[in-house]
Amino acid sequence: MIKGLRILVLMAALLCSAAGVYAEGKKVDGKTVHEVPTEKGATLAHTVKPEASPVSGSASIGVFNKYIFRGYELSSHSFVVQPNVSVSYKGFSVTLWSNIDSNVHATQSVSNANYLANTGKNLNETDFTLSYTYTIDNLSLTGGYIYYGTDYTAETEEVFVTAAYDTLLKPTLSVYRDINEYGGTYFNLSIAHSFPVYKEITLDLSASAGYFAGSDSYWKTYESSTGAYTGKKYTGFHDGMLKAGFTIPVAKNVSVQPLVQYWFPLSSKAKKSVSGNSYNPNGKLEETLVTGVNLTLSF
Repeated sequence: MIKGLRILVLMAALLCSAAGVYAEGKKVDGKTVHEVPTEKGATLAHTVKPEASPVSGSASIGVFNKYIFRGYELSSHSFVVQPNVSVSYKGFSVTLWSNIDSNVHATQSVSNANYLANTGKNLNETDFTLSYTYTIDNLSLTGGYIYYGTDYTAETEEVFVTAAYDTLLKPTLSVYRDINEYGGTYFNLSIAHSFPVYKEITLDLSASAGYFAGSDSYWKTYESSTGAYTGKKYTGFHDGMLKAGFTIPVAKNVSVQPLVQYWFPLSSKAKKSVSGNSYNPNGKLEETLVTGVNLTLSF
């Protein structure tokens, strides 16, 4: 019994001695390096890396030949500038996004006379997004709220949920519900994958498909018999999008992303016209090519 106590005391003393040496770390290149004694009196250097900050985010600015939203053409015969700032903390994220049109023109989806009277450069949209993401292994679940501050149409709000699975094609399903001006539900399914090209440069490919279901009177479709939007509410497969681009690191945490997007209607309803008027009250969809470049700073 006494011999056992002596062994325990000796082990405790050795552990305390090792802990004392470990606690007396020294700074090497700004990092704490602890020297842990080995069996033969030599030392092993153990570097303690600084903990990652719980705050992360990005700031970007994009320049494109068109502004397309869910297949709708919201700019024409001009270019757009789109600044974006996003900050995240422990799953919570806040994003501020804007669109600046270099020269306002009417489109299939923009016909507001008061807005179109303001020709020239126009900051015509600023959106605010608040969200929370919960991760379970490779599955990310996100819920959030979006406020659309638009000049070319009535401002509105949406709530949304997104489920994304981190695997080969990163499938993501998102559901958006308008809770203000344009009662309806939009579903979007997307996939994406990046391929290494050279050093840290990647080729980024993605595709998405949208389905829309209008639920209030705003979404009544155009009827030739009445010459007005008095038909059934617009519902159907809506927009498709194919995207290709490169991510090119140019400095620490800074990248340039040239890209091209091909938008197209997914159904005959989405591109339908009746007596020269769009079947969809928000405007018909057409095949559209978007090109541009993003400059992104991550922090």
